[in-house]
Amino acid sequence: VQLVESGGGLVKAGGSLRLSCVASGILFSFNAMDWYRQAPGKQRELVATRASSGSTNYAASVKGRFTISRDNVKNTVYLQMDNLKPEDTAVYYCHVRRTGVDYWGQGTQVTVSS
Repeated sequence: VQLVESGGGLVKAGGSLRLSCVASGILFSFNAMDWYRQAPGKQRELVATRASSGSTNYAASVKGRFTISRDNVKNTVYLQMDNLKPEDTAVYYCHVRRTGVDYWGQGTQVTVSS
């Protein structure tokens, strides 16, 4: 299983970014896909989940600002982040759990300046 993220960068508060994660080695359409983030000195936290059924779940801190979507043809999950805030600054990770094993991407840095 391989997860490769892209799309991070530096943006001003109020701006937008779209993260992408391309998955290989799994039957993508059958797996729930997640985005996590980890800020310096803090624990990794779940940001958003999109199930294979299409249902979604968001952390309270990002609800209404972030949107998770997936393209089962491209084996890609996206995280559209709008109205970014300095507290969104973190390394963002793509995640999938398959047969009880957690797989992570390498992470992509998102920095939001005030």
